[in-house]
Amino acid sequence: MKTRPGPTTRTRIREIAGSVATDRRDDLATEEPLEIRLTAPDGARKTVAITMRTPGHDFELAAGFLHGEGLVRAGEIASIAYCTDEDLPPEARYNTVTVRLRVPIPDLPALDRHFLTSSACGVCGSASLDALRDRCVPIPQGPLELTPELLYGLPDALRQAQGVFGKTGGLHAAGLFSATGTMVGLREDVGRHNAVDKLVGWSALAERLPLAEHVLMVSGRASYEIMQKALAAGIPVVCAVSAPSSLAVDLAREFGMTLVGFLRGERCNVYAGLERIIA
Repeated sequence: MKTRPGPTTRTRIREIAGSVATDRRDDLATEEPLEIRLTAPDGARKTVAITMRTPGHDFELAAGFLHGEGLVRAGEIASIAYCTDEDLPPEARYNTVTVRLRVPIPDLPALDRHFLTSSACGVCGSASLDALRDRCVPIPQGPLELTPELLYGLPDALRQAQGVFGKTGGLHAAGLFSATGTMVGLREDVGRHNAVDKLVGWSALAERLPLAEHVLMVSGRASYEIMQKALAAGIPVVCAVSAPSSLAVDLAREFGMTLVGFLRGERCNVYAGLERIIA
């Protein structure tokens, strides 16, 4: 029987450096599918998504995905478990998560359009600001104020905490920081949006939401999907190592979020929410 998959997979490679070839082992970031199912008290059952992810923190990934898409609140979740259906082959049981609800399964006709997602693109079915206006409100200004010096330290703190990235070089990371720059949580995944879902899911299951006095730092770029998930979690500030997309900037400006991109060394670009940055 196949055991639970881990975040890394060992393989054999031939490394070529100049004119010298060496056979050795290498660690890869594991990428496998995860099916997220919902079950209701009346026995109803529905698969809502299949995403490619790095195994680990799968229950948080499921909870974060459901919260970020506005489908299920953490308080409506009775339990989350790997599937034990006998009709599934052993190798699929750790790639299937069942979320048991305390409430009936909501009507989810729109979910059919993004039934299958990838680790690269995220869930693209809600890619319009109109969809968010129906379920999200702007983030209030609040007391959170950050200095440029605090921001400059976030990328290094994120990188140093990436244990799996250090072995594989192939994972994205999402880090949650306090207003003083202290890291309070970090998750890694082959998909940048999955890393954010895992972090939000951890916060939701621990009843930490909304994250009104926190900063989200992500490796890579800031996409619309990441901003959507941060907004749903009540995170007022999102920082990224690379560039944001145009729709990510539009979302940040409309919903009162601070968006910082190209945060590298001692420089960054502030695309929205400059009032939270003390220059």
